Amino acid sequence: MCEHAAMSRNRTLLLVVVSAGLALLVLSSVAERLRADDDPAETSAPAGPQTAQLGWRETYGESGEQLVFEVDRLQVLRDGWTARLALTNDTSVAWEIGDPQATLDRSFGLMLLATDDQAELDERNSNGTLPEPRRARTYVPRLPEILEPRSSWKGEISAPGSLAAGSWVRVVFGTLIAVGRTPDGLDSRLVWITDRTYRLRR
Repeated sequence: MCEHAAMSRNRTLLLVVVSAGLALLVLSSVAERLRADDDPAETSAPAGPQTAQLGWRETYGESGEQLVFEVDRLQVLRDGWTARLALTNDTSVAWEIGDPQATLDRSFGLMLLATDDQAELDERNSNGTLPEPRRARTYVPRLPEILEPRSSWKGEISAPGSLAAGSWVRVVFGTLIAVGRTPDGLDSRLVWITDRTYRLRR
């Protein structure tokens, strides 16, 4: 999934940024219903400890000018979660990732949803009703401020807190901001949300 960018063949989509003024128009009853739908933690028991070897690999862009997003493993612990990721910049431009501890728009983490339906995800993105990701608190090794062309970052992200059993997890990468002009077909600012999902067990 991607922020501020129209995605293509990998069934990707944009994170729609809702302005504060527009958010005020949302009725509280609708917001409560969406919150219940978005966050299975409201109605479900926490997921128990589990390890999922995922091996996901997803790409944005054409061969030779691509960003590659990989999720090797997701682990749910008694007191939190951890995910092993890789991000490869196989493009001719650098991408700013920045310090996730210092800004609010850095959203590497997990997104929990009530279903794994891609069409529903696309629609909710268009409507600006996607749930907030469970943001990572720790990065090992630390994310680089700039991911240079033809380079990669591999590591683990983690955070405390329970995850609801029965919810569908997607992994969120972002925000990535291009340093300079991007090649044709690539947007200059994006957040990627994986097409693939994993369902949490009890």
